[in-house]
Amino acid sequence: MSVAFAPEAVITEATGGQVLHAYGDEVRVYLDGAQTEGRLVVFTALTPPGGGPPPHYHENEDEWFFVVAGDFEFLAGGEWRPVGVHGAVFAPRLSVHAYRNVGATPGRLLIHAAPAGFEIFFAESAAEFAKSERPDRTRLVEIGLAHGIHFV
Repeated sequence: MSVAFAPEAVITEATGGQVLHAYGDEVRVYLDGAQTEGRLVVFTALTPPGGGPPPHYHENEDEWFFVVAGDFEFLAGGEWRPVGVHGAVFAPRLSVHAYRNVGATPGRLLIHAAPAGFEIFFAESAAEFAKSERPDRTRLVEIGLAHGIHFV
């Protein structure tokens, strides 16, 4: 088999990547669409107790989650279900999903979305959150819709 182009591996160190703050989470993007030819994005989310995004679905991305630390519940199939350390969740595009930290300490998730693009939505949302302690919810919905993310 002949390969016309052999892409290079990409490495991001533990303290590398872009750090963003939105929806109460601190997200560190380790691999983004520019680094993966648009194939995927990989990031972690540090979520405070009681934190997590509102229920939503993606038109474009499949998403999976791996609990690195903490106690979480995930909304899947219309039910909140506990998922502990080393538990995994797959949320295919168009499925309504969310997570929340039900523990007493911050929790950490490893998250993968494919194809890439979610990191752009999150960066635009982070910019809106940076404007004020109370971001414009209408603007956040507009940002979501522009990226095929619908809050329900």
